Amino acid sequence: MPGINKVILVGHLGKDPEVRHLEGGVTVASFPLATSETFNKDGRKIEQTEWHNIVMWRGLAEIASKYLQKGKLVYIEGKLRTRSFEDKEGHKKYTTEVVAENFTMLGRKSDFEEEAVHAGQPVRNDDKRNEFAGADDLPF
Repeated sequence: MPGINKVILVGHLGKDPEVRHLEGGVTVASFPLATSETFNKDGRKIEQTEWHNIVMWRGLAEIASKYLQKGKLVYIEGKLRTRSFEDKEGHKKYTTEVVAENFTMLGRKSDFEEEAVHAGQPVRNDDKRNEFAGADDLPF
């Protein structure tokens, strides 16, 4: 039986997307995303923040580089991917990332200035037109 690898996050960008152009013109964007949850402990309200490494590829990365900025609220769907690499000292390190498959900008339309017409519409990695998908494509 095949497994399911699905991640859904709603959070704020920790910094502007870092965009790189790889061989063959492939674009990749990465940024940290903060999600927070609040709970009560001993009568005190505690907020716990978790940081997630987000990676976007190709057309999705291009769109993210134009419209996403530090502090913006986004809904992201994707999958977990763990990869290994060697650090400068030659030690093997592992990192787990969320490879985004689509995202939706959340918040007030005024938060996106000239991009206001696109706020609240999902962007999908398989959208070959590199445009915003229609509101009818929402998963809920």
